[in-house]
Amino acid sequence: MASDGRGGSIFAVLCAVLWGKMRIEHLAYQAEDPVAVAGWYVANAGLSVRRASGAPNYAHFLADSAGNVMIEIYNNPRVRTPDYRGMDPLLLHVAFCSESLEGDRDRLVAAGAEVVEDMTTTPAGDVLVMLRDPWGFAIQLVRRERAMV
Repeated sequence: MASDGRGGSIFAVLCAVLWGKMRIEHLAYQAEDPVAVAGWYVANAGLSVRRASGAPNYAHFLADSAGNVMIEIYNNPRVRTPDYRGMDPLLLHVAFCSESLEGDRDRLVAAGAEVVEDMTTTPAGDVLVMLRDPWGFAIQLVRRERAMV
């Protein structure tokens, strides 16, 4: 891909000039075993690896099925991994759209996730399920009454 001479792609520069807006590229979080975590999300959440690196960080950039947003999972030895399991999932979670909450919940649980809060409906009519992946990171499954993105 062509570069703007400062390390950015020409495409990114054109987006900024034409639309004048920023967009989310990725959200990152620290994991003790990023290789295993990334593998689990690829196998069970339909994410795909866009880039993976080796030691020391083992960073994995995982894209959603539409290719619009990524999650970066890595282990940087300069910082400790938070106790995600000890955090209230309302503080931090990744949410996935789901047309089959029950089926997706059951499939993820069979793959090692645990249910934190099962089937709740918000005042807006959205239906939510809160889970934790096998490493304790919170996952929300959501079926929106009216799509937001």
